Amino acid sequence: MINKRLSIDPLKCTGCGDCETACALAHAKIGAPEKPRIRVIRGEEGDGFCLPTTCQHCEDPPCMAVCPEEAIYRDKELDRVMIDTKRCIGCKMCVSACPTGAMGFDRDRGRAFKCDLCGGDPACVRVCKEGALVYVNPCQLNTARAQESAGKLYGVLRHLAH
Repeated sequence: MINKRLSIDPLKCTGCGDCETACALAHAKIGAPEKPRIRVIRGEEGDGFCLPTTCQHCEDPPCMAVCPEEAIYRDKELDRVMIDTKRCIGCKMCVSACPTGAMGFDRDRGRAFKCDLCGGDPACVRVCKEGALVYVNPCQLNTARAQESAGKLYGVLRHLAH
């Protein structure tokens, strides 16, 4: 089984926040805007900069390396980094270790939280109308990026030839 990855294209993101809302609803079952597993970083008003950020399910996750209770593990079925909330002691070492700032902390429950890819059907992807978030096979992603880069190069070369 080839495991899919969440791919983010910031050029397509409008900053609508639908992904954050869908994520919070999928996990908290309420509209808890402070608890989504994906966050959109927005630039200054009017500059159009929007960057969705979430767990990258690192190959060698720093969060897993620092967890004193071994509560963070790699799920082999979907190749995702997960948190066993029963083992988590709320020390926040994983929050500090995360290089992308994707690890959150639920003060109400005293536990860390992060993207779990919604069991293989990410809520954020389902609601992203602009296509800024896609859940794809990494081979498809690389092919699409290579085609896009080749198209841009072709356009530049064609322009230089005229």
